Amino acid sequence: MFEYAGLRRWPDVEGENLFASDAADRLIAEVARDAVAALGDSAGGLVIVGDAYGALTLAAAAGGARGIRVHQDPLTGEQALAANAAALGLADAYTQHPLDADLVRGARVVLLRLPRSLDALDEIATLVAEHAHPEVVVYAGGMLKHMSMAMNDVLGAAFDSVTASLARQKARVLTAERPHPVADLRTGRWPERAYDDELGVWVCAHGAAFAGTAIDIGTRFLLSVVDDAAPDARTAIDLGCGTGVLATTLAIRRPELRVIATDQSAAAVASATATAAANGVADRVAVVRDDGLSAQPDASADLIVLNPPFHIGSAVHTGVAHRMFADAARVLAPGGELWTVWNSHLGYRAALERTVGPTRQIARNAKFTVTASRRR
Repeated sequence: MFEYAGLRRWPDVEGENLFASDAADRLIAEVARDAVAALGDSAGGLVIVGDAYGALTLAAAAGGARGIRVHQDPLTGEQALAANAAALGLADAYTQHPLDADLVRGARVVLLRLPRSLDALDEIATLVAEHAHPEVVVYAGGMLKHMSMAMNDVLGAAFDSVTASLARQKARVLTAERPHPVADLRTGRWPERAYDDELGVWVCAHGAAFAGTAIDIGTRFLLSVVDDAAPDARTAIDLGCGTGVLATTLAIRRPELRVIATDQSAAAVASATATAAANGVADRVAVVRDDGLSAQPDASADLIVLNPPFHIGSAVHTGVAHRMFADAARVLAPGGELWTVWNSHLGYRAALERTVGPTRQIARNAKFTVTASRRR
């Protein structure tokens, strides 16, 4: 029996209410056990998508599976899997891949943690149906509170058969079989594109990118005032860039800026890259996949813009925001500024004062506050 309790989330945020595995991981592994075992150690037969911290991959590897192809959207998920695999002596059992045709080509079994986004599920399901083996079976599971009947419909658009397991410990698995012919699939849809008339920018988004081709209201509020941010700045960073709207808009409005867009999400990085290209500023927006600002030198940026998340997965938790504040404090040059938009009820101003430096309010509406924090 695989010891799920021994897994860690590190280097992601850890806490009493944050776990490295759950009942959905265990149920997916159990429902798919015979199918995975039938593959033996045949390289490439097993693909795992959305494994949070390695529970699915390492349970399969502990059972003898090898040549496992894995895609995890968050960089911290990749890092946690690598650390857990090293601790268990299973680092050679899998390889990491982007979400593309080579990830799933010829695969016979796919284990999938159902994403919260139906668009993300659509992108994954279509990719599998188009490029995996014609007899592929997908075992897609999640916690009931995060599942909906619409997920069956999305899988049903790509596969002839979708069946549901019995629920156990508030988790369920959907099994999808018999992929539709390629001619029936919406191939080539991703990234989606939409033009925002108010900002005058194209927004490009892969399925797992936050907000998709829409612009969330916090980002839009920050964009309404960001033209006044650090007027003498020459280097700017969009921290947690999502689809890259902040980075791209800064580059369009302020041609003198060299902009870096950084996010730990593979879907965000691909989306931000496409957004910059669609708006003709790819030469001035460098997009980097990074855990915070770990790849950026100390005191190297004049301006950082940030719309921090206040969830880790499904849990409300401000730990990521505080890590981002600390990263910004390290990377800002003396006198540089961090412009942050945040839900007013979170009361981040004291933390920004303490971590970055003197903080002033720039704007406030019924829901959000924008502050500017000057590096001491």
